[in-house]
Amino acid sequence: MKRCFTADLQVRSVQELRPERLESLRLEALLLDVDCTLKPYRDEEVGPEVAAWLDELCAAGVRLCLVSNGRGPRIERFAGRLGLPFVAKACKPFPFGCREGVKKLGSDPTRTAMVGDQLFADIMAGRLAGLFTILVTPLHPEQEPWYTRLKRPLERCFVRWEC
Repeated sequence: MKRCFTADLQVRSVQELRPERLESLRLEALLLDVDCTLKPYRDEEVGPEVAAWLDELCAAGVRLCLVSNGRGPRIERFAGRLGLPFVAKACKPFPFGCREGVKKLGSDPTRTAMVGDQLFADIMAGRLAGLFTILVTPLHPEQEPWYTRLKRPLERCFVRWEC
């Protein structure tokens, strides 16, 4: 049970996941959470640094898919602007959305990672789907809805407990 709440890797920003680092981890595909992972919750677009990072990964042949609990139309528009496949209403922490993302990419689950900012959604879903998991420090968590902010103190306890 404890393993469900433990990320394989923790990073401050997705931009730390350079192609060389992913290659050293034997990862060839990433399932990416959207809100507070790629962009602040209220923003409609990713920042220029994240856009450049996404371009770098695509150029290096890393396969990418957005996997979000967000509503379909909003995530579809966001994914369309980035030119990426997506899974909306992923129902994380259940593994179904992650499995659908792996299927969309045609990737090997043992070479795919779930990247997100929430232990009790992204990391747990990735673990239950049998994926490598990467926990990212959330971008502007003060913008999140109350129900997400409510979980943050408990997540911090779990992260400290695992270190």
